[in-house]
Amino acid sequence: MHKIEHIGIAVKNLSEANKIYKSLLGQEHYKTERVESEGVETSFFKCGESKIELLEAINKDSAIAKFIEKRGEGIHHIAFSVDNIEQEIVRLKKEGFVVLNETPKKGADNKWVAFLHPKSTNGVLVELCQEMK
Repeated sequence: MHKIEHIGIAVKNLSEANKIYKSLLGQEHYKTERVESEGVETSFFKCGESKIELLEAINKDSAIAKFIEKRGEGIHHIAFSVDNIEQEIVRLKKEGFVVLNETPKKGADNKWVAFLHPKSTNGVLVELCQEMK
């Protein structure tokens, strides 16, 4: 892992959240993307070398909808950039971390992603991201 790729923030209303983060960061989001497999609409803002990913549920069964229902809006996950996601999954499993999806899946922003269970990372959902080639 060589940098924080992004911080994911669960929001109830993407349009309203985009306005807030535009004011906060002094710039427009650079893209939006729907990820049907995760049941979310996303919006990305650049923040130095990292990004902020806003996530709005597009259906009531999505993980984001359940997160907001249980905890309210706020930080959902922290994502780290990796060079080889398969190798990183193997390494982290050997270290005792619980991997939620051992096979990387297509995520937003042209990335392969895998997640670590918060129970093994002090209550934080950790996402591994690798640029798709």
